[in-house]
Formats: sequence, structure tokens, C-alpha cells
Amino acid sequence: MSSRTLTSVLGNSQRLDGGAMFGNAPRAVWQAWIPPDERHRIPLACRAMLVREPGRVVLCETGIGAFFEPAMRDRFGVVEDRHVLLESLAAVGVAPEDVDVVVLSHLHFDHAGGALTAWRAGEPSALVFPRARWVVGAQAWARALAPHPRDRASFIPALQPLLEATGRLELVTGARSEVLGDGFTFHTSDGHTPGLLLAEVAMPDGPVVFAADLIPGRAWVHLPITMGYDRYPERLIDEKTALLGDLLARRGRLFFTHDPEIALGRLARDDRGRFHTVDEQAHVVDLAA
Repeated sequence: MSSRTLTSVLGNSQRLDGGAMFGNAPRAVWQAWIPPDERHRIPLACRAMLVREPGRVVLCETGIGAFFEPAMRDRFGVVEDRHVLLESLAAVGVAPEDVDVVVLSHLHFDHAGGALTAWRAGEPSALVFPRARWVVGAQAWARALAPHPRDRASFIPALQPLLEATGRLELVTGARSEVLGDGFTFHTSDGHTPGLLLAEVAMPDGPVVFAADLIPGRAWVHLPITMGYDRYPERLIDEKTALLGDLLARRGRLFFTHDPEIALGRLARDDRGRFHTVDEQAHVVDLAA
């Protein structure tokens, strides 16, 4: 194995309202990018990025998981009732106890729910990665503890006490993490939710940024496209503009958590100045440093 490899790992999938996912973009536009079903929902992945290094396994995100009870699972369009992320990790040779670090961009349930065991009637939730250290942005943590009425339903009240009780929680306040050390840096965004962390992983042929909900998929690379779930869409567009300009200059790539088809793409700009991705990969298997 090379010094560092990246692998895309699928978790539970969702179907959410297309209009909510594309904000003020008209349906005539977005349905050409991702066709909706009869309930006006579009398919979405909850994809994690697995980083393996000598002596360490790092997991960026956990997806939505299977912690919801059946009625809530239907409400939020969770397709599978089993913990798909754990199956996907097992398929690439990683057991829950092998994971050393879990990085959560923020604590909305579709990014952090996979940290919890699958729902069982009468059983409390528990963490599924027994040895992991947890890396979360300090602002994102504060928001989860005291959410606004607009996004209160996006958090899992049981999760924060479980993370804190491990004694292995790092709250990041800058561009670097003491737990992760060299090779990992963070960009911060507030447009979707306060303190969203975008993990950047150094690679020889250009950095890879886990784009989280700043850019959930390739359709959202286009600057005007935002989600109805975003806190400050105009600020998000400004943050996206700055990040994409920086990454383009450094030949960077974007890792997409929610795109139903594409896991990774290299950033490019066309002759009209519009950002897009090229060299797209549906699955990433041991992308090597």
C-alpha cells in the first residue's frame, strides 16, 4: 500500500424532495440533472471517504445510517433499513474497531447518523466505532447543542452525549487538527450551517476536498445552485466561489457525499467561466498518494 490511499464507501441512500435540494432553481432545470420519482424526490447517496495510511484508518463522514425508527425513516426517504456503511466498510476489509478517526463535517443526521447503531425496538442508540477519535468543528458542535428552530430537526439529540462520553472528541477551531496532523487541513463554511468543516487531503496530483454540503454533488458545482436547506445561500455562493477558485489553481478534486452517480471529479472551468468537473469517477478504489 502507498503512504495514503482514498476509497469511496457508500452508506444508506436517501430520496429527498428535488425542489428542496435545488433551492430556487426551477424544476425545468434541475430535473434534467437528476430526474425525480412520482413523489418528486431525487435519489441521493450518503457517501463516506475512507483514508488509509500506515497504522491508521480515517473515515470522513458516516452518512445517515439506519438509526431512524420506521416512520421517520420513511419521512426522510431512507431507502435501506440495515446499516449499509458497515457492510461497505467490511467489503473493503475494514471492521468498526479498525477505524481510528472519524471526521464529521457537521452534525446533521444525514452526515452523522451512521455513527449510531441501526434502530432496534426498545434498544438505545450506541456508537458503532468503539475505538475512534472524533473530529468535529467547534462551531458545528455548538450549533448542535443549541440549534435554531429552523434546523432543530436536523440534529440527533442522543449523539452529542455519546460522543462526549468517549473522552476522544476533538473540537477543531482552525485549519488543522491535532488528531489528524500533517496531510489534512480544513476549509470552513457557514452558508449551509455554522462551522461546516471541509476536509482537504493532500495528494501528489492535487488535493482532494470532501465537499460535504457546501457542494453536495456535481450539479451544485455551478455557482448559483444552492439547497433550500442552506442557512445563508448568498454567503454559501461566495464561499463556494472562493474555494473553487483556490482549488482550480491547485488542480484540486472534489469528493461528493450526496451525488447519486459520481464520487470524485477534478475541477475545471469552461470557456464561459463556469465551474464543472472532469475525470469523474463513480467509485474510488485506493486512490494512491
